[in-house]
Amino acid sequence: MSLRRSIYKSPAQLRAMVEPGLITAAALDAARALIAPGVTTGELDAAASALITARGAKSNFQMVRGYRHTICASVNEEVVHGIPGDRVLAPGDILSIDAGAEYKGWNGDSAFTFVLPDDARPEIVAERQRLSDVTERSLWAGIAALASAKHIGEIGTAVQQYIEANSPESGTFGILREYVGHGIGRKMHESPSVFNYRVPDPGPEVRPGLVLAIEPMVVIGDQATFVEEDGWTVSTLDGTAGSHWEHSVAVHEDGIWVLTAPDGGAAGLAPFGVTPREIA
Repeated sequence: MSLRRSIYKSPAQLRAMVEPGLITAAALDAARALIAPGVTTGELDAAASALITARGAKSNFQMVRGYRHTICASVNEEVVHGIPGDRVLAPGDILSIDAGAEYKGWNGDSAFTFVLPDDARPEIVAERQRLSDVTERSLWAGIAALASAKHIGEIGTAVQQYIEANSPESGTFGILREYVGHGIGRKMHESPSVFNYRVPDPGPEVRPGLVLAIEPMVVIGDQATFVEEDGWTVSTLDGTAGSHWEHSVAVHEDGIWVLTAPDGGAAGLAPFGVTPREIA
């Protein structure tokens, strides 16, 4: 009973989570603006770091033991937790950027995927762009499900259904099973786990005060992964490309609000017939 009570936040606490969400979104925008062939992932990290510092916040990724960077930058077969550094981006790369900010004791967490153009390999770019698009829309399908869900498990069902319905005719995109979403608040990672696929357990009740980081991680091929020698980077075993999209979302008395989207998620939720409501 006490565990379930602890995952729900008060209206004042939800309001306190708005600014770290917006700072996180701005940090990702700062990194996104620099993405181009010839740019290093370390340069993207520096841009996100400067934005977070300028807004009076801290990188919550740097608070994870052993990690000293502001973003995770995962390229091609790297799905999540890639370490930024000297790697130079090339045409046709698919790049996932994950970042978070802590502001006055509260956290935001979000991620996006970007496919660099490559006129010499249009078929590769098209395949990777479809993967990114389906992953992003599956995220919004999960968020839309949260708006009317009774239990958290309905999110994963919605995500999986969208991915299965929109996979290529040649096969189904793989959903990572070992890495899932999570609650967020005073800590970047809190209970409960938010699965991106169907599970037998319906999970905790969805009601006002719940804040979740929903983050589908999807690959072109098989979902099996391994951790690289750096101890962080998660890559596909079969070498196929991956995509990662994430938002932090609050449930409140009047509806839902996407904390890491400047419009509260209005544009992403519109195709699903859901209108986000600001936290009063």
